[in-house]
Amino acid sequence: MVTRSRDGSTWRIGTDAEVAWIVAGTDYHSGLPTSRTRTITGAIPAAFEAYAIVLVAYGVERDVHDRALLTLLREQSPGQRWWLGYLDTGADDIVFPGAPMVTLHAGWHYVLVEAGPEQAATWRRRDLGSFWKGVLPTLMFPADRSWLVSTLWGDDWTCIGGPAVLVDEFLRHPDLQARAVALGQDATPPGHQAF
Repeated sequence: MVTRSRDGSTWRIGTDAEVAWIVAGTDYHSGLPTSRTRTITGAIPAAFEAYAIVLVAYGVERDVHDRALLTLLREQSPGQRWWLGYLDTGADDIVFPGAPMVTLHAGWHYVLVEAGPEQAATWRRRDLGSFWKGVLPTLMFPADRSWLVSTLWGDDWTCIGGPAVLVDEFLRHPDLQARAVALGQDATPPGHQAF
């Protein structure tokens, strides 16, 4: 088991075994695609009851957006550990430089850490977070894998899969711009472009 220290605690670094279910269930599982899928299964396995996308907020609204997102996820998985994934874009803070990485999607590398919602909210500083993604990890899921949140590189929306009740909470939350998507449906929000 690989670990790293931070904030006076030791944190477990994830391996490909922790994300094998994502790799096997998304459209990128066979390696580099010839063209990027625009369906939700480009980021989220077809293993959940419901799916949605949430537009990423910017500026002052970003903190409100992030708090709302984390609150809904925390309420869904009280007391559970979460896996937090930080995409290595070469410019973003991956939180644990030099840690072993897992590979997802189109061959992208992530530092995956077993932690929780508190760390998801605080480990990246705003000035070191990505302009596009902010301070939150680009991948999050609880130990029981009951939901998955993934923001793909270059997208200005977040993909979510989980129980219908959780997705409904996202759709109804006044601080989030969310819309439901179905398997096979183009998940690209109107007026946005998938990269």
